[in-house]
Amino acid sequence: MGIVLSIGAVFLIMNVATFVAYGSLAAIMGLEPPANGSPGQFFASVLVVKLGLASGFVAFYHVARNIWYPRLMQYALIWWAMFAVIEFGQAIVPNYSWADAFGGIIAEAIYFPLAALAMRRLLGSSETTAASA
Repeated sequence: MGIVLSIGAVFLIMNVATFVAYGSLAAIMGLEPPANGSPGQFFASVLVVKLGLASGFVAFYHVARNIWYPRLMQYALIWWAMFAVIEFGQAIVPNYSWADAFGGIIAEAIYFPLAALAMRRLLGSSETTAASA
């Protein structure tokens, strides 16, 4: 049950941070959803991607939580760095702007550490889980 709650919490944090970061940048820099396709399709695709990301983030931590428990911010930093590079890679293509990439990097800098803290609170380490059983 802790894994499902963790995925839900991480998913919520990731989406709130993403919408706040992109919403702020939209007001400042005029970012808009992609022109091809409906806004509903765009937001649905964002939700599906974030659900997969939240699931992977929690699953990898859960498998090796004794390693990552004392190094939680390193875990979040590794994920942030990986996704920052992905944002730069996407910005190279014509249908993704540098402003979009910047928005993603800002959102990820917010949500990876917050999501990691929430996840660790819900999952703990295997020693804390074994002690409570």
